[in-house]
Amino acid sequence: MARYALRRLASIALILLLVSAIVFAAIHVLPGNAATLILGEYATPEALRTLEREMGLDRPLLVQYASWVASVVTGDWGVSLAMKQPVATVVGYRLRNSAFLALAALTVVVVVGVPLGTLAALRRGRPLDLAIVTATYVGISIPEFVTGLVLLLVLAGPSVGWFPTSGYVELASGVTAWARHLVLPAMTLTIVLLAHVVRQTRSGLADVLTAPYIRTARLKGASARRIVLRHALRNALLPTITVLALDLGYLMGGIVVVEEVFAYPGMGRLVIYAVQNRDVPLLQMCALVVASVYVLANFAADLAYAWLDPRIRYS
Repeated sequence: MARYALRRLASIALILLLVSAIVFAAIHVLPGNAATLILGEYATPEALRTLEREMGLDRPLLVQYASWVASVVTGDWGVSLAMKQPVATVVGYRLRNSAFLALAALTVVVVVGVPLGTLAALRRGRPLDLAIVTATYVGISIPEFVTGLVLLLVLAGPSVGWFPTSGYVELASGVTAWARHLVLPAMTLTIVLLAHVVRQTRSGLADVLTAPYIRTARLKGASARRIVLRHALRNALLPTITVLALDLGYLMGGIVVVEEVFAYPGMGRLVIYAVQNRDVPLLQMCALVVASVYVLANFAADLAYAWLDPRIRYS
């Protein structure tokens, strides 16, 4: 298992290096540069050249890339051109907020989605299965901003007012106030992501229940509960783990719509802010951090695969 993990870590390092090169190249092919953003479009050519020389923007791109990678590895992520704050501080704060929201949504998705998918697979073709599948199709079909707005009107409207309509408070302000600001955005994301987990668990478990070793377990007299929990579900969850890993990456950087609806200060809104303000240092690190989350989430899924199915670690 340790050797398998080391091999995967080595591949992750190569992937992140490739991602950093793509991010750097994609941002630097755009017109203009950081010097133009700082001095403005009406700056004189002499002033632009002077600032570019001071910032090292007149050096070859390969030299700039190597310098940037070295700074990132050593923890020097630069300063946000628009916010005038260290990029590490800005990204760290937003990443923490996104992690809170992602953890809340994924916890509910796993706790609710896996049992519902299991129940649908065990009642395949029956009214309960059809009801669960239909509900998941409805959940995945409704756009996130529609779900969010409906929840705002129903649960945060003036007639009910159970939850705040937008914003975020620090955990230091009180667990209750902090949790109340998480409920609606987490519920919106749960409704969308629940369909993925339910459908994947249902299809995976339905396939596994027809496998020969399951029939053998039944012939040996194993109880239905033991067959499902000990034999079938362990293998059926492998595709579900992949879905959860992809959902984690999405939750950490791709939920722009939900964050806009609820004015939640997460990574998604930070990326949009960096693009709108041409904040190159901030945008580079946002893209790299989100990519890193995807890669590490898939690494965690690979380790879970190897733990659930020992054959994988030896392949």
